Amino acid sequence: MGRIAKRSLVAAVVAAGLTFTAGAGAQTTCEVRIGALGPMSGPAAQWGLAMLGAAELAAAEANARGGLQVGSQRCSVSVLSYDTRYTAEGAAAGVNNLASQGVRFLIGPVGSPEVTGAKPVATRHRLLMFANSYAKNAIGPQWPLVFHLGPGPSEWAPPIVRLAKEQFGMRSVAIVAPNDQGGTDIASVDAEVYRQHGITATEEYYQRGTTNFAPIVTRLLASRPDVVDTASSPPGDAGLIVRQLRQAGFTGPIGRLGGPGTEEIIRVAGGIDVVRNFYWYEVAPTEDPRVRAISDEYRRLLNREPPENTNLWLWVVGARMTLRAIERAGTATDTNRVAAALRELPVEDPNLGRGAWTGQSFFGINQELSLPFGMGMILDGRMVGVRRIDVSPQ
Repeated sequence: MGRIAKRSLVAAVVAAGLTFTAGAGAQTTCEVRIGALGPMSGPAAQWGLAMLGAAELAAAEANARGGLQVGSQRCSVSVLSYDTRYTAEGAAAGVNNLASQGVRFLIGPVGSPEVTGAKPVATRHRLLMFANSYAKNAIGPQWPLVFHLGPGPSEWAPPIVRLAKEQFGMRSVAIVAPNDQGGTDIASVDAEVYRQHGITATEEYYQRGTTNFAPIVTRLLASRPDVVDTASSPPGDAGLIVRQLRQAGFTGPIGRLGGPGTEEIIRVAGGIDVVRNFYWYEVAPTEDPRVRAISDEYRRLLNREPPENTNLWLWVVGARMTLRAIERAGTATDTNRVAAALRELPVEDPNLGRGAWTGQSFFGINQELSLPFGMGMILDGRMVGVRRIDVSPQ
């Protein structure tokens, strides 16, 4: 049980025994358990901890309102977490453990290896799952209870590559990523998008867990690329790659079409002057005051600092939408009814704004929750900021 944790959400509510007032004097001890499934340790821990923090914030918001109205009952919301260690085996074990604890709804996993391991087990238990994988088969008609927290690279890579080409004028790119589905699926999509914009693209893959990237850096530089893109490498890995690229004399821009973690990359690389010229996919328009207000809400309700990773802001929407669907369906046990209610919900969040259900053209099912995202840029060691990019239905 060392990798499973049930964390308190709102001190006053916990002290009251998670009992809520519903109407005039009515009380209930009904509880809805949400599972947070993802990497809580290792190089990808920033992603998992942000996802966990988002689930806890959505639960705390619901509890602060008096709980969820589920049919005739008013229910508290609690969060149980499991550390997958970013592996398929860990995710499969996590689903089994959380299901045994009465969890019917999963926030996570984060990466493709985990989602590959989790989907069949979650399907067997009939759990509703919100995954954030960039795998080409992250969702599909064969998994009607699996939703995708997006957009994915098929949606956000084209505008970012176009804008990066306008800024840096690159003609070639070398993409580096882990050699599992969490790396290959996204890097191959990125490479195709670069090629569609007239940029020669090569791909280099490494074993997950690598700490010395010198041989890979040597191979990357041998192809003399204008840009190196770290794609979906975990932030800790990407920071090491950037540092060793600069130490080896690479002076070109570095891209990251694969996920957030810029602050950690800068830290590991040795500072913004080392990173110097950098562009990346950001999961949300991070400079929008309404988006940043999520962190203030986190501090207010949970009485601690929020996770640093900007994935927090995106995951909050997925967790909120799940809880709204439970209320609309009027059940916390029938996941088919909750999934049907979720599909009908408009994609609109008080902090991130309007989005769209997408995924039909790429995945064959319209269960990708796509929200406004951003393109961040550092120029000559100066943080330029994050540009907002809106999504449209597909």
